[in-house]
Amino acid sequence: MTGPVRLAVVGGNRGAGFGEALRYLSEQLRLVAVCDLSPEVLEAWEKKHGGIRTYTSYDELLQQDDVDAVLLATPMELHAPQALQALRAGKHVLSEVIAATTMEECWQLVEAVKTSKRVYMLAENYCYSRENMMVLNMVQHGLFGELTYAEGGYIHDCRDLNFDSEGRLTWRGRLRRRVNGNFYPTHSLGPIAQWLGINRPGGDRFVTTATFMTAARAPQLWVREHLGADHPAARDDYWLCGDSATTIIQTAKGAVIVLRKDSSSPRPHNCAHYVLEGTRGAYLSRRYEGDEPLIWSEELGSEVRWQPMACHAEAWDHPYWQAWRQRAEGAGHGGGDYFVLHDFVTAIQQGTPPAIDVYDAVTWSSIMPLSIESVARGSVPVEVPVFR
Repeated sequence: MTGPVRLAVVGGNRGAGFGEALRYLSEQLRLVAVCDLSPEVLEAWEKKHGGIRTYTSYDELLQQDDVDAVLLATPMELHAPQALQALRAGKHVLSEVIAATTMEECWQLVEAVKTSKRVYMLAENYCYSRENMMVLNMVQHGLFGELTYAEGGYIHDCRDLNFDSEGRLTWRGRLRRRVNGNFYPTHSLGPIAQWLGINRPGGDRFVTTATFMTAARAPQLWVREHLGADHPAARDDYWLCGDSATTIIQTAKGAVIVLRKDSSSPRPHNCAHYVLEGTRGAYLSRRYEGDEPLIWSEELGSEVRWQPMACHAEAWDHPYWQAWRQRAEGAGHGGGDYFVLHDFVTAIQQGTPPAIDVYDAVTWSSIMPLSIESVARGSVPVEVPVFR
């Protein structure tokens, strides 16, 4: 493709977070439209981006010939249906996480991408954090030896996001009433899957997974304190989804992955917890604000002791961060928002496979419906399909 990619943002609230990244990529990417149901959101976009067209109808947006691609920043359960609709309309798709919420949607996405021959990429920005990419660089150079174990955790108290300002359930709240499982796995799993080479030649693949849930306790306490004890959501039997999910994944090469997702417990956030262990090294991410990530590898010193990861940044920063650190740090999500847009546009313009393709997207996202199935069956292991 020659010339800049003409992009429409779908979902104005979260989509606004890409503003700085769009500015840095203005030579390769031109923002032409935004779609949202809220007139106030659209008005804010018009004020900030003069000349941009606004739509409240997604159907109408997809009919526009001067829209090459869409960035889906809508509520999670809309991602797959809207991606399918865009691909069938001949548009490239960059989808926020997660890609799909059911196994049927996963398979439909795979078929739609193959049929459309358009670029589909998952905007998993956690894969692009400086630390996670540095670990990837070290893994690819053998500093950890054979990888055997990994942990990923997304711990973020989101109880207030279950309700709008009128005390009504948002999409998050409705989801917690309807499903019981790990419904937000990709921030934790995406970087780990890349470290282990999941879906890559010579790499590994997921085989089975099981999920264990705690009881639902914290959401109703929050409701009683903030919305009153007579609110329906204050009842102990109101919430189906437990406070904390623990998901275990076994890989074909014998590695074990442990994921933790907790968006209810009242504690300080730790949205990016990771552990990686191999036969020759280990990594431990920061555990709290003010902490620092730690690394140990036989290749970096003979003593078996942790070292601050920052000590090795000059030698082991990923080439992306060496080249575009200044731009990335000015964008959102620790640089991730810049890099997902960069890789998406590069794939369209150069005709190369996207960095996080549809097979990655559905493999990582399938953990949600598989976790729901596992919990419903008594937390038994269930098989992870091979989508390719």
